[in-house]
Amino acid sequence: MPRALPPSFRPNRAATAAALSALAGLMLPALAHAQAWPSKPIRVVVPFPPGGGIDTVARIVVPKMAESLGQPMVIDNRSGAGGTVGTEVVARATPDGHVLLATFASHAMNATLYRDLSYDTEKAFAPISLIATVPNIVVAHPALPVRTVGELIALARKRPGDINYASVGNGTPAHLSAELFNLMAGVKMTHVPYKGAAASIIGMITGEAQLTFTTVLIALPHVKAGKLRPIAVASLSRTPLLPEVPTVDESGLKGYQSIAWYGLLAPAGTPGPVVDRLNAEVARSVQTPEVRDNLQRQGTEIVASSPARFAQVIREDIAVWTKVVKAAGVKPD
Repeated sequence: MPRALPPSFRPNRAATAAALSALAGLMLPALAHAQAWPSKPIRVVVPFPPGGGIDTVARIVVPKMAESLGQPMVIDNRSGAGGTVGTEVVARATPDGHVLLATFASHAMNATLYRDLSYDTEKAFAPISLIATVPNIVVAHPALPVRTVGELIALARKRPGDINYASVGNGTPAHLSAELFNLMAGVKMTHVPYKGAAASIIGMITGEAQLTFTTVLIALPHVKAGKLRPIAVASLSRTPLLPEVPTVDESGLKGYQSIAWYGLLAPAGTPGPVVDRLNAEVARSVQTPEVRDNLQRQGTEIVASSPARFAQVIREDIAVWTKVVKAAGVKPD
């Protein structure tokens, strides 16, 4: 026969009722807050100037979210210091779901570059969702005598320091992507920083630099015009925009990956029900035909994710770029 529970393990109905009542009391304010949210327009801070990748993505996705939320969502461009100025604005904002951060992969890179950040990149934010990714691509000036990753590595080893690669500035994704390649391939290529993507592409086309790591979207028109030669895609899978171009990974440099991701975060402490609602609205927005088609025209791959998955991506990126920054001695402009 089953043994009777000892007195200490028997349910105390009065105590249980009191505990449930106390728990309900604790939950009611959070539930009431979630039901009242949003109670005013939502400000979406983009920590870069208008016209950039994350600004474009945010302006595609956010209006469709606003339709369901019943409040305007206003894009607020707060650029400066590699994105850290606008990011700090959100880190210091009241965590009530009315101020959000739309940012991209440099958010994790900045955690490894700037020693004096006023916020903790992982602890100061509540990840909401990844929105999309854009693969980077390795492209060369047609005069550089390489067509594959293997040939590029062989030439770089034969002529250390002779190959110049362009970036849009110290500590930028293009710079760190190239230094990750240097580190994993055991080669040394020389960094030539430019002020902006347009200047770096001009430097490539004129032959001042022979190589660059940039997004597929930026490289595509120049590849189609024959002004730049595609060597390999830096994501782990090929891009449908250039399906004939292999990845760096499948070309022999196993595990190499460098992608630009776009995502949405809130200040740490934002109520869980609000984060969950925003996560659901991102997923709904990116699957509407209008938004999905528009994002795909930008060369992005839609990857709406859970908050936990987004947090993991940020954490993993920080680990990777910390090693690269330390090994290469990278310092921001």
